[in-house]
Amino acid sequence: MKTATFKGYLLALVATIAFSNVYIFSKAALNEIHLTQFGIYWCGLGMLFSLLFALKNKKLGQLKVLDRRQRRILLLLGILEILTTTSFFISINIIPDPSVTSFIGNLFPVMVTLGGIVLLKEKFGWVEVIGASLALIGTFVISYSGGTSLKTLFIAGTGVVVINALFATTATLIVKVHVKNISPELFNLNRYTWLFAFSLIAFFIYSPEASISSRALANVSIGSFLEFVAILTVYYSYQFIDASRSAVVQTLKGIFVLTGAYLVFHTFPLLHQFIGGMITVIGVLIMTLAQAGILKPRLSN
Repeated sequence: MKTATFKGYLLALVATIAFSNVYIFSKAALNEIHLTQFGIYWCGLGMLFSLLFALKNKKLGQLKVLDRRQRRILLLLGILEILTTTSFFISINIIPDPSVTSFIGNLFPVMVTLGGIVLLKEKFGWVEVIGASLALIGTFVISYSGGTSLKTLFIAGTGVVVINALFATTATLIVKVHVKNISPELFNLNRYTWLFAFSLIAFFIYSPEASISSRALANVSIGSFLEFVAILTVYYSYQFIDASRSAVVQTLKGIFVLTGAYLVFHTFPLLHQFIGGMITVIGVLIMTLAQAGILKPRLSN
């Protein structure tokens, strides 16, 4: 494996571990405080981390040389990040077990892979089709609630996770195309600036108390920092490997979230949800190994 490729996978793995803990710390905080309280602290700290890191790496100077097209890209990404992040934390708030949210979120790498094929002309073969199919089947098994009507067919929050995956896929593909022209530091700062502005508006609309407990503040602070690290390392990974390859590595987060949720919240998915979760992980691993050329040579488009 080439050094650059190895670096890309390593960055994706760091992002996976960091983001796995975001599920745990955000759920712990949301168990105590209102979503709008959570947003103002979480996004405010994230913006602070991003600003300090951009200053350290002297990346703010790029703001002066951005052309109109790049500004439009940052504006579009800001809107997508508001939709993506809001739907993500709403799903964390709705679904009791964060590991279930994570497993259903494995729709994301499937969507990124399909988007990479259609829009970025990335290579894909029949083995990847098998992996993607398993991931989709597993997602259905996880989210199935036993109902017979469309309204009761899936557990509460499933639709929010699907919406989150769609928005996240769109943002990922845009970043993949333009990450070489705009630094990851600037992407991250743009993300948190828009999120913090949106959180401020939501905070004044709902007018919750500004103060939160020290425990909630600790969970928010640690979680926000880990999310900052995760997003930044994901952006950096796109400089070395395909967007689809980075996304599939991140699917391993389900295992980490499952372990963390059990240790912290003493929760474990229902048997069919656990089986479905494992199916999604296996499916995405098949996609990963196939794209690395280990299982079967990929078929050229």
